[in-house]
Parts: sequence; C-alpha cells; structure tokens
Amino acid sequence: MRLTVFWQRMADHFGEVYADTFARDHVMAELGGRTVHQALEAGWEAKDVWRAVCTAVNVPHDKR
Repeated sequence: MRLTVFWQRMADHFGEVYADTFARDHVMAELGGRTVHQALEAGWEAKDVWRAVCTAVNVPHDKR
C-alpha cells in the first residue's frame, strides 16, 4: 500500500484534521507501543500499520 492510499484511508475514517492528530498522539499496542507516525518512521509497511489501526479502532470490514 502506498503512503498516499494509507493517508487517504486515515482521512476517510477519521476526517482530514483528526487523522493526523490520531496518528501523532495515539499510542497503540498493535504497533508495539508506537504511534502511527513512529511506526511508519521505524520502517513498518503502511498496509501493516493500516491493519493495526483497523484492529485498534474497529474499522468496518468493508472499509479495510
């Protein structure tokens, strides 16, 4: 998954403004105690980060 697709999905789910706030501030166990930004900077694949977000916040299966 390209980062542009990842960020579009984040914006679609959380809204344009809150997507970045969530990605910067929300520490997730699914990402090993990292935020979305930290996981991406650490080299996690965008698709794996998106899957973790989906699990953490119960994104509906049709939006995954």
